[in-house]
Amino acid sequence: MAGEITNATQIVVPARTRVWLAPVGTAAPADATVAMPAGWYSVGLTTEDSLKFNEEPQFETVKSAQTDFPSRTFQTSDAATVEVDLQQWNSTNFRAVFGGGSITEITPAGGQAGSKHYRFTPPRIGGRSEIATCIEVIDGGKVYRYIIPRAMQMEGVQTDLQKAKEAILPLRLAVQGGDDADAWYLITNDPAFASAP
Repeated sequence: MAGEITNATQIVVPARTRVWLAPVGTAAPADATVAMPAGWYSVGLTTEDSLKFNEEPQFETVKSAQTDFPSRTFQTSDAATVEVDLQQWNSTNFRAVFGGGSITEITPAGGQAGSKHYRFTPPRIGGRSEIATCIEVIDGGKVYRYIIPRAMQMEGVQTDLQKAKEAILPLRLAVQGGDDADAWYLITNDPAFASAP
């Protein structure tokens, strides 16, 4: 086909991925390779094939008697989600997966010296908190960062507790947005993006 460009260097193999979270309003990284700014923390280890970024626009069509195809198609809304299964159980990951909540230190029964126990309480209705998110994809020297200034956990949490498999924490985030800012954007050092028309 005339004008077709075949370039195997433009195939992306996500050899390494990382997921970073931060309070909403935390400064986003300025480029694809700079160290993550203060306030961001990594969720740590995740399962091999669980990381997904889904962009799901919604459309309506106008039908006319004179054609079998839509006469007009228009976008009615936009939506995007992040999915990843976390392998590390800790306070920050638990709060991210459940959309907030609180962790308090409690005194063990019998008051055992030197022993600390903790209580996690999930957020009540109306108490879920938003979180900033960065998905980092690394393929050799190429780095891609999906920056999501605001996201919210908006799904139920199912954790399988099986004897022969690690128990994962399913992080499911819905991108939030507004007319005054980008709901999400991608920054990369991939030179292939410079050739975009």
